[in-house]
Amino acid sequence: MKKHSVSELKKIANQIRQDIIVMQNKAGSGHAGGSLGMTDIFTSLYFNILNHTPNNPHNPLRDRLVLSNGHICPVLYSSLARAGYFPLVKLKSLRKINSSLQGHPHNTALPGVETSSGPLGQGISQAVGMALAAKLDKAKHYIFCISSDGEHNEGQVWEALMTAKKYKLDNLINIVDRNGIQIDGYTKDIMPLHSLADKYSSFGWRVLKTNGHNLKEILSTLNKAKNTKGKPTVIIARTTMGKGVKFMENKYIWHGKAPNDKETKQALKQLQNAI
Repeated sequence: MKKHSVSELKKIANQIRQDIIVMQNKAGSGHAGGSLGMTDIFTSLYFNILNHTPNNPHNPLRDRLVLSNGHICPVLYSSLARAGYFPLVKLKSLRKINSSLQGHPHNTALPGVETSSGPLGQGISQAVGMALAAKLDKAKHYIFCISSDGEHNEGQVWEALMTAKKYKLDNLINIVDRNGIQIDGYTKDIMPLHSLADKYSSFGWRVLKTNGHNLKEILSTLNKAKNTKGKPTVIIARTTMGKGVKFMENKYIWHGKAPNDKETKQALKQLQNAI
C-alpha cells in the first residue's frame, strides 16, 4: 500500500467517520462511539503503517491486525473497503441478515479480517499465538492487536501479557483504546484501571503513549513500536469516544447506540464542515 501523507490521512479519516455514521444509521444498531474514537488509529495503520496487499489478502508476508474489541468493527470494515479489499457499496449491508458485515467480525466472511471476535479479552491471546507462530517460522511480519481499556477487566488479558513477555514477542504491538468508557459507564466507576502504563511496565512490556487523534504523533509512535527489540510493546492511545461528532463525544450512551435519521444528518453536517 502507498504511504499517505498526514494531510491525506486527515481526509481519509473524515470519510471513514462519515461511513461509520451512515452504516450505523442504515443498520439501526451497533457501536458508533468507539468506532469514531479509533478512526485515526485505523487510518494510520491501513494507509501508512501496515504492510498489506488488498489485492492479495492472504499474502504470507503481510502484517496481521487482530481486533479484540470486535464491536467497533464498523471502523475496520470502512478501513478495509477504503483500502480496496471489497467494494464500498457492501458497507450498506452492515448487520443485515446474511450480510458478510456482521455485528462482530468473522474471519471467513470478508477479505482482510484476520480473526473472529466478540467475547472481550480474547484478542490479545489470539495475537500472542500469532506472534509466537511468526517467531517460530522466523517470519518478519508484525502482529497488531487493537484492544479496549474496559476489556482489561478480564483476567485472560493478563495471562496473555505474561506469555508475550516470556517469549520476547517484539513482533507484537497492542494498541489500547483508552477512552475511559465501557458499555454501562466510565471505567473509573465500573472497575478502576488506574495506571495501565505502570501495569504493563511491571509485566515487562515496553510502554508508549500517544494522542489517539494526532495523526503525526500516532505515526511516530507506531514506528517507534516497530523498532522495539526483545519485548512486546503496548501503545496506550488516549481517545475520545464519538470523536468528530460533538453530541456523541465522551458520552457512554453512544458505546452501543446508532444515530437516528435526525442525528445522522447532524453528524454528517459536522463532519463535512470539518474537511
